[in-house]
Amino acid sequence: MSEGRGTIGVMQHDEIASLQRLNPAWRLLSAANAPLVMSFLGAIFVDENVREIAETDLVNRLDDELYALNQRLGDGTYPRTAKDYLADWYSSDRRWLRKYYVVGSDEPHYDATLAIERALGWVKGLREREFVGTESRMNTVFEMLRQIVYGSDTDPEARLIELRRPSPSDRTATPD
Repeated sequence: MSEGRGTIGVMQHDEIASLQRLNPAWRLLSAANAPLVMSFLGAIFVDENVREIAETDLVNRLDDELYALNQRLGDGTYPRTAKDYLADWYSSDRRWLRKYYVVGSDEPHYDATLAIERALGWVKGLREREFVGTESRMNTVFEMLRQIVYGSDTDPEARLIELRRPSPSDRTATPD
């Protein structure tokens, strides 16, 4: 940070605070029931690639999920009804779902907003193994050290010849 300006890269403190307060994906990540929201909506809209779903179908599926989770985690873990959760998830405070009516139908339909995909993408990124990149960089360093140790020649003429020699990627393949 420079002279108390409160910046991270090019983002300033107030911009980050605003995102935390207003961005639906950020609010989802910090929601008390984020595991339910992301696992349930992620399974339907991302894993199953459902683009829209009728309210009856979504309520029935959520009701089954709530029952299974309450059985496994203990009654009262998710005490509200499926309809109550859905109403919360498409509310103007959350905006994780979009509720709309399809032409020719009296039943509301839902689809996921971008906030779901963004939050899921960020959470999935947390599972990635960080040591893979580090291991790869370490192998590169060891290979370079090996080349320094074994590839050095004290004869200046031999070194110039080696430097002028084209690399394997510069060589063109000849047809057989």
